Amino acid sequence: MSSQAIRIESETLRALRARSAQSGEPLVRLAQRYIDEGMRLDRHPGIAFRDGPAGRRAVVVGGPDVWEVIAAARTAPERGERLIDALAERIGVAPQKIRTAVRYYAEYRDDVDRFIALIEEEADRLERTLERERRILG
Repeated sequence: MSSQAIRIESETLRALRARSAQSGEPLVRLAQRYIDEGMRLDRHPGIAFRDGPAGRRAVVVGGPDVWEVIAAARTAPERGERLIDALAERIGVAPQKIRTAVRYYAEYRDDVDRFIALIEEEADRLERTLERERRILG
């Protein structure tokens, strides 16, 4: 990683320090995340970022998480343009929201795939726990 000194307005720096203290995320890492996400937002209107139990992820504004759209697309029988309309109908959002998610995924595939893998691992772990509980309860 290379470095580049940048100037940040004092009010912005104060707010960044306060957010860092509140979240426990180191100042430099937080600033880097904000810069990265800001650039992604510029490139992908209609995308936002949200924290959750499984971590921070991309979401479609007023719609589903990007990973949810992609996971649904992987298991859908439709392909091509029909896939867009079918997912929009199943998820209950406008086709444009599905396109927004797909467009974001096309550029940040690795990030979304890592998040999907994390969700699948957690679901498997939960299923094993529930199975053990069912055996105990007989």
